[in-house]
This record gives sequence, C-alpha cells and structure tokens, in this order.
Amino acid sequence: MTLFYSLFRDDPRLIAVHAGTPLFRQGEPADLMYVLVKGDARILIGEREVEKLEPGAVVGEMALIDRTPRSATVEAVTDCEFVCVDEKRFKFLITETPGFALGVMRVLANRLRNADDLIA
Repeated sequence: MTLFYSLFRDDPRLIAVHAGTPLFRQGEPADLMYVLVKGDARILIGEREVEKLEPGAVVGEMALIDRTPRSATVEAVTDCEFVCVDEKRFKFLITETPGFALGVMRVLANRLRNADDLIA
C-alpha cells in the first residue's frame, strides 16, 4: 500500500469524509476509485465489516474497472481524506507508473482471497 500512499499523499484533490459517514454505499452507481490518504475506514458488505483500511488503501477499483454498481460500502471510522481517481487518470497511471497496475491487481487478488475465506 505504500506505493499508493506515496503517489497520492500530496494530491490536492481531496474529499473529506467525517467519522461514521460513508464515502459510498453498496449498490450505488460508480465510475471512480479512491485512495485513502488520511484516517481509518472500513469496508462493509451489508452490515458485516470485511476489511479495515489505513492510509494508502485503494477502494472502488472494481467499479472503476467494470462500471458496475458498488459491491460494498466504505465508511470512515475516523475523519478521513480520500483522493478520487477517474478513468482517465487511472489509465495514465497504468501507463506511466510502473507497478501501479500490479498494485491494483494485488489489491483485487487479496480481496478475492478474503471473500473466498468468508464464504468457506
């Protein structure tokens, strides 16, 4: 996650989300992913917490890639700041930043493994 934090920590395009407030909700339409640069958040599927997030975490990557509704809710646990990444910027980062695409794929793979564990 350090790669994502170092790429986005000084980005001026911040979205502030207060503790207890969702960044987005499961089922909402989506076309952005986010990088958490300040605070702690969590991912919820229904009412179940499936992942805790710290600065450097990426969320919303699935919706950005496949343009389907959000598969989970992301909620701020503490006051948070997120940087939003649209498709144009995502494509630029994949092209210009070695390791960015691999980092996103690792996040996806890790979340898929965690989902498998929850199902089992």
